[in-house]
Amino acid sequence: MAGSDLKRLRERMVREQIEARGVQDQRVLAAMRKVPRHLFVQEAMTSHAYSDDALPIGSGQTISQPYIVALMSELLEVEPGMTVLEIGTGSGYQAAVLAEMGCEVFTVERQRTLYSKARERLLEMRYFKVRCKLDDGTMGWPEEAPFDRIIVTAGGPSVPEPLVDQLADSGILIMPVGRSRRSQELVMLRQKDGVVTEERFGGVAFVDLVGEHGW
Repeated sequence: MAGSDLKRLRERMVREQIEARGVQDQRVLAAMRKVPRHLFVQEAMTSHAYSDDALPIGSGQTISQPYIVALMSELLEVEPGMTVLEIGTGSGYQAAVLAEMGCEVFTVERQRTLYSKARERLLEMRYFKVRCKLDDGTMGWPEEAPFDRIIVTAGGPSVPEPLVDQLADSGILIMPVGRSRRSQELVMLRQKDGVVTEERFGGVAFVDLVGEHGW
């Protein structure tokens, strides 16, 4: 598929799947227009890269549907220069979107194959503000804490306590939480002066968060 065709599909994705559904943060929309999602999916899935679907990326994992990536990016309320911890690198797409928004991203992946491919891909695409780590994401990245924002792109039974501990004051954490994939809700935690408050943003369906503080 020609590059011009892929660009048109990407523009259509942002217009019809994201803007039309209420995402208004202009930096989110600009990042989604710029990051070539087709380079973050398997080659056989290129023609589906800009559909409103989660797609398989190998190792039993998926790249989230574009609307969910945009929604979670907007809910994070990031500003340029913020540090963001991402749990679940996957293909690296969400990290690339956050880097385009001016964030310094620390992303953790437990699957070695995905970690290696994502790290190589992000370096080739010159996303030098993204640092990757192969580890149990439920433990976070304590050496680099605290983080202004934390985003978890896999669903667990509860928010891992180590992640809450690594959230900076005035920080935001967003994660899908539920006892099964069919009962997950998008949960946002805000921390201010040591007090954590919670908001929920409806049902979602993510792969399982596996680790010491997950499934």
